[in-house]
Amino acid sequence: MRIDSFTPRVPKTYLLLIAALVWTFAGGMLLFRGYSTLLAYPNLFGVKILGCGIGGLLFFKLLFFKISGKHVLRIQSLAIEKPCLFSFFNLRSYLMMTIMITSGITLRKTGVISPEYLSLVYITMGIPLLMSSFRFYYSFFFS
Repeated sequence: MRIDSFTPRVPKTYLLLIAALVWTFAGGMLLFRGYSTLLAYPNLFGVKILGCGIGGLLFFKLLFFKISGKHVLRIQSLAIEKPCLFSFFNLRSYLMMTIMITSGITLRKTGVISPEYLSLVYITMGIPLLMSSFRFYYSFFFS
């Protein structure tokens, strides 16, 4: 028996759904954590949320739109029909995700950045992640 037979595999179209769910979870978690923390700092709440919304939309438009498009295209053009379950990201993306998660946890645990400002970063980053997930859902359901 080959070790390859133990690799969890799914049809490549389902990688789009898996990617959508992962990006939804990440974006939703950041939005929830950021919003719930920001509630403790009600000064200029609406202005902060508006700023995060604008920043998040800019991040999506300038960076995440391109990144999510590359991921969709990479998944759709995979040579094998049943790739590994974890191949919805490439190695570089897993590395980037690890760095971002580690940075967020480290900043939160060390208190280097005030929770109020860290919550703004979480919301601003959660918006483009969640918006990118819609692109994966669209590609899963309509392509």
